[in-house]
Amino acid sequence: MSQPTAGKAGATGKKRAGAGFRALVPGLAFFAAGVALSALWFLRAPSHTSADPANSGPPPLSDATKAVLQRLGAPVEIRFYSLLDPASVGDSGREFSGRVDQLLSQYEQEGAGKIKVARVNLNSSAAANAAVADGIKPFNMDKGDACYLGIAVVRGGQKATLASLAPEWEAALESDLSRAIAGVDATGPHAQPARKPDVATLEAVKHTIPNLDTVTVEEGSRQLKTAALAKYKKTAQETQTRVEQAQERLLQAQNSGSASDQQAALKDLQQAKKEQTDKLKEIALASKAQQEALQQLKGPAH
Repeated sequence: MSQPTAGKAGATGKKRAGAGFRALVPGLAFFAAGVALSALWFLRAPSHTSADPANSGPPPLSDATKAVLQRLGAPVEIRFYSLLDPASVGDSGREFSGRVDQLLSQYEQEGAGKIKVARVNLNSSAAANAAVADGIKPFNMDKGDACYLGIAVVRGGQKATLASLAPEWEAALESDLSRAIAGVDATGPHAQPARKPDVATLEAVKHTIPNLDTVTVEEGSRQLKTAALAKYKKTAQETQTRVEQAQERLLQAQNSGSASDQQAALKDLQQAKKEQTDKLKEIALASKAQQEALQQLKGPAH
């Protein structure tokens, strides 16, 4: 009687171990799935692979942004226009505006006095006129009062405008804003000469934007981001298959109880996740290079 009982206990232990590991598998899968859903998130913070859900604050600024702020030759003003009609902009729109505001606060803090943010968020004719003068695009005019959500970066006679902020491109906001700051600081004493785009980058830009001579910088930038996002999602789906296969092997090793098999399977899973992250990061870096090439080809946006 004791032997069957022991066998049953061993089987139960294996089942519990397997069940415990199965509880971890969705979390591992969520890592890769979250990467795909976040799209170009690592443009926002390339040194991080995932956000901490327990952390309600925004992710820290990237090292690239910190370098831009540290090299500023003179103070830069950021005008943040958040003129939203409550009748046509829902909670998600206002929450997005709040996250942009938090991001700008980080720039102020990291800028050590060289970044001044002017927040324009009280609806009035004067505020709307100022937004238009700075190149901010109105929206929701068919639903009520015109709304404005954008950023103008100003230094002396130089200005760069992020004319229309949208939640779907929130992942690229830090990269876009830092590039705008670097652009208006281009004449400063710490400015560095723009790096000439390589042939492959130029060809990629021309392939994505066949009407390069006539397209605006804003529209060209949108086309490049759309193409990068499509490639990003496709690559994420393809590499996810490799990650899922590695997860299944690790699950099987966990159920078998072999420590060596588990270690080998875990190493394989870590390698699969690294390969996925590396490929996605490569796409992001190529997209960033193409955006910079477009700016050089078309000139700074005003």
